Amino acid sequence: MLKKWIGLCAMALISIGVYFGMPYLRVDRPAMEDTIAAVQASSDSTEIDVIEPEFLYGMPVDSMVVIEAKIKNNQNLSDILLDYNVPYKEIHQLAQVSKPIFDVRKIAANKKYTIICHPDSLTTAKAFVYEPNAMEYVVFNLSDSITVEKVSREVELIERSASGIIETSLSDAMQAIGLGPQLTNNFVDVFGWQVDFFRLQKGDRFKLVYEDKIVDGTSVGIGEIKGIYFEHFNNPYYAIHYDQGSGADHFDENGNSLQKALLKYPLKFSRISSRYSGNRYHPVQKRWKAHRGTDFAAPRGTEIRSVGDGIITEARFSKYNGNFVKVKHNSTYTTQYLHMSKIASGIKRGTRVRQGQTIGYVGSTGLATGNHLCYRFWKAGVQVDALKVKLPPSEPIKEEHRDEFMKIKSEIVEKLNAIPFPDADKELMVRK
Repeated sequence: MLKKWIGLCAMALISIGVYFGMPYLRVDRPAMEDTIAAVQASSDSTEIDVIEPEFLYGMPVDSMVVIEAKIKNNQNLSDILLDYNVPYKEIHQLAQVSKPIFDVRKIAANKKYTIICHPDSLTTAKAFVYEPNAMEYVVFNLSDSITVEKVSREVELIERSASGIIETSLSDAMQAIGLGPQLTNNFVDVFGWQVDFFRLQKGDRFKLVYEDKIVDGTSVGIGEIKGIYFEHFNNPYYAIHYDQGSGADHFDENGNSLQKALLKYPLKFSRISSRYSGNRYHPVQKRWKAHRGTDFAAPRGTEIRSVGDGIITEARFSKYNGNFVKVKHNSTYTTQYLHMSKIASGIKRGTRVRQGQTIGYVGSTGLATGNHLCYRFWKAGVQVDALKVKLPPSEPIKEEHRDEFMKIKSEIVEKLNAIPFPDADKELMVRK
């Protein structure tokens, strides 16, 4: 016991001596370093568990109640938040604050939402998060002051390639190699004026290089189509993506634009059920008469798009046309869209619309037997077959951009050359 006390006193004296710099107490530096190293080694050998806080949508959710679900049909923000102890007054305030960022009336069925709740007996909502799509979400913060924030997720663009051979249709060929309808629609839009996709030949084939949008390791959509080789009736067609300052476009291998003044089809790729004809048997009136339009069969509610920029001259209901919209594109071209289930919100006479903008939805109103769109086309005041109209191309590659375009074209063509067809390994001959 006495030895123990002597040892403790000695250690205390050494410590005091070191602290006050006493000349009669000397500690060898090597001995001190050995001691420090021993302490550090002892510390390193001891594992310390560090608990990382859990975050969700940028908010700490430790000890919180997290509820995930999907919007039901006809369900709105009030229906959801009232069940989580949020009073009408706050819900109304939330909707007002949200207007410049996200209109809560656009909350749609089957979209995911998450509610983060305080761990109280009432399960009171602290925040409501709505995901309109896979690339962004809206945070409605209900704690302290009410705030609304739209957040974009980080999107990674991965370049991918594919090839296929057509047996029945482009959409079937795309589906057979695991590609979705969005890529099919974009493909059709690129070559809409060069190829009649309703009259493809068995054996037509294609290669393409495109961007895949990735969020958290999952594909959430298609970016740009960078290049296409399409062989139709043994004729080669090329599309090279390039932006010469006025917006991205697709050009052939010589630098001519593939995009025309108007889109060829008013619907995303569907099916033609009846073509323009001077004499067709009318299924409702049971008599032969001229059919001055092209009928596109599609499910009820399918979006109808304006084929070009223009001004709405009519947007109303009539006995025979049902709900319809008429668009004047310029002094030469006018288009009309009949039998809509409903006209899109905000579409009325005098409204200016952009190419590709939704103006209504497929239906069977008026003199119609089933869901379809009757698409009519006027050139210089005369009704013509929309699918046979030859329109002037958009602007070709300008001379000041030609060298850069040719360089990019060579890179894309080289990538297309390297893609094998499903049934052949022989190298594709490509014009340079």
